[in-house]
Amino acid sequence: MPQPGSESIWLWIGTAGMTLGMLYFIGRGWGVRDTEQEQFYVITIFITAIAAASYFSMATGFGLTEIEVAGDTLDIYWARYADWLFTTPLLLLDLALLARVDRNTIATLIGLDVFMIVTGLVGALVTESVAFRLAWWGISTAALLFLLYFLVQGLSEMADERPAEVNSLVSTLQGILVVLWIAYPIVWIVGTEGLGYVPLYAETAAFMVLDLSAKVGFGFVLLRSRSVLDAATDVQPASPTAD
Repeated sequence: MPQPGSESIWLWIGTAGMTLGMLYFIGRGWGVRDTEQEQFYVITIFITAIAAASYFSMATGFGLTEIEVAGDTLDIYWARYADWLFTTPLLLLDLALLARVDRNTIATLIGLDVFMIVTGLVGALVTESVAFRLAWWGISTAALLFLLYFLVQGLSEMADERPAEVNSLVSTLQGILVVLWIAYPIVWIVGTEGLGYVPLYAETAAFMVLDLSAKVGFGFVLLRSRSVLDAATDVQPASPTAD
């Protein structure tokens, strides 16, 4: 079993960060009794719990494998993709529930997301040639762009019908995901799994910062105001603005 090298420090920081985030969200939601509000805390806690387990597996060498591509040996953290396969749909579900979008929109978002992660994993594990790896990266990135389009378009239309503070929170969380998720394929293509311009140490650090921001940071912004969650779980639509 291959063991992580100097990049393991970033994996342990990721483990600690996700664990602290999980404990913080548990504390924030401890006294919540409203069942609709509870779902936001439960989902967000599971996001950080799954990510913490993933980072722990990578830090201890379990979530790591080696492949040979064009005569070079690449370290592939497959546990990272396992993490994303579960946590990114949950992030989208958090946001979709906040905006109260319909089931078809939720299914479209999660379907595109799963397709994006799976094709990205295929790209990471392809051994035939670098060209094939880049082709799969292109497919995964195209899925991401479609996903972000539906994320902004579909959720914005529904969020416009929500109270102003909820609409503002949806827009903020949309912005967080759009900016951070666009950065992921950039890190991939310049890192060891892509063109190899960035060493594994720096690549691991970059993914760790993105993961903490996209999971703990997202959750902190989502759960920081219970008054906004009160408005979000109120089934009444936003009052029309007077002329």
